[in-house]
Formats: sequence, C-alpha cells, structure tokens
Amino acid sequence: MTHSVPQLPPIRKEARAKGFLHGLAIQLRVIGALMIREVMARYGHENLGFFWIIGEPLLLTLGVMVLWTFTGQSHGGEEVGVIPFALTGYSFLTLWRHLVFKSMRVMTNGSPLVYHIYVKYFDILLARGLLEVISIFAAFLIALLPLWLVGLCPGINDPLLLVVGWLLCSWFSFSFALIIAAVSEFSETVHQIVGPAMYLTMPLTGAFFLVDWLPPRAREIMLWSPMVNGVEMFRAGLFPPDVPTEWDAGYIVAWSLALTVIALPLVRYAERRVESA
Repeated sequence: MTHSVPQLPPIRKEARAKGFLHGLAIQLRVIGALMIREVMARYGHENLGFFWIIGEPLLLTLGVMVLWTFTGQSHGGEEVGVIPFALTGYSFLTLWRHLVFKSMRVMTNGSPLVYHIYVKYFDILLARGLLEVISIFAAFLIALLPLWLVGLCPGINDPLLLVVGWLLCSWFSFSFALIIAAVSEFSETVHQIVGPAMYLTMPLTGAFFLVDWLPPRAREIMLWSPMVNGVEMFRAGLFPPDVPTEWDAGYIVAWSLALTVIALPLVRYAERRVESA
C-alpha cells in the first residue's frame, strides 16, 4: 500500500510580499531607534545637544569659509566664489572623514545592542552612516540659505543633480567605510594607518580644485578618482551652468557597487569574529 504525501498549500505571493514589507518596516524602525540612540550618546539629552548634530559640521565649514575669505584666497577666477567653493568642498571632506573615522571598531563597541533580536551589526553601521549623511547635508543647506539670501552664494542650479551627487558621494564613502569597519575588527594597527592615509587621500577628493582648472594630463588622472567625479557632480548642482564641471555618474556607481560587493562579505566575516570573541 502506498501512502501519498500530503501537499502543503503554496505560499501566496501576497503573503510573501506582506511578510517582506512587515520585516522591512521593523528594520526601518530599528535603524531609526539606533540613530536616535547615537544622537543621545554623542550629544546628550539637552536641546543644544541635538543642535550639535548639525552645528558641528556647520561650524567647521563656516570657519574654513571665513578663513579663506579674510586671507584673500582665490579659486579659479571670478565665476567661482570662495564661499560656495569652500562650502561644497568641505561638506564632502567632512562627510568622507567622519564616515571613515567613525566606522572603526563599531561592531565591537556596539555588540551589546545585537542581543536585541531585531538588531544586526549592519543596522548599527547603517544607522551611524545615515546620521552623518543627513546631518552634514542639513548643515550644508542651513549654511547655504542665509549666504544665498545675502548674495554670497548662488542659488541652487539643479536641486536633483545636487541631491543625487550627494547621495552618490555618500554611497561611495559609506561602502569604503564598511570595509574599514570590517578590517578594523581584525587588527589594531588599522587605527594608526587610517589617520595618515586619510590625509593622503585629500588631494583625491576634489575638495580643493575644479577639474577644469587643471592641465589636460592632470584632468585625466584626477578623473580616475570617483570622489573627484562625485564632488564635481555635487558642485554642478549648485554652481551656475557657465561654471564647467566634469563628472561621470556611472563611474561613481560602478566604484560604489564594487566596494559594496567587497564590503558586505567582509562585514559578515567580521561579525562572526566579534560574536566568537
């Protein structure tokens, strides 16, 4: 006698989609809670503490702009003012340095949080990264508004291009920061190496020049840097159309995607090391 195996009813696509959306909503709430926790831990519970999440990068950028203005620094001619040039350059430079420096040993320091069932190590990294991306961009906009009102900065030329440029700069920086976060869990020497290495990357960020100002051969070399492409794209969204900028969005996406593909397995491997420690 043969016995037929009972067939389980197929899982409907609607049920799968509902389960995915429910899980996504949970993770979004987790990331939001982690961002709030990071703000509290970094700046305290007072109202002024919340101000510093935007005030810290804002003061850095404004300080550089004031210094360049009073020292009479000039950049590329009258079509590009010192103030908008410094505002865009140092906004990205702050993003790049903060994301990389603050990614080191994040998993070890945040290991008590993963005892909560919905909290993963990647959530902690993503929450800290989003906090930097949002706060520094907010500082940029807050600084831009009064400068624009008094005529010291141009109005935004292309808002969509400005936002997309910032997001691509953020993706590249965050994917690189993920690699540093993972590698820093394996060796203490990473802390000593990253600091000097970040200073060496400053000429490759594009924060201190426009590609159009360089000799032809130097332009070709600098455009190999995805950061230069990203900053040029970001500036193209702010500067008037007659200011020449050179960038390739596809090139930035390709680099960011490649770094992300490398970073995610490294983060997963580092997670297992932290859990076993």
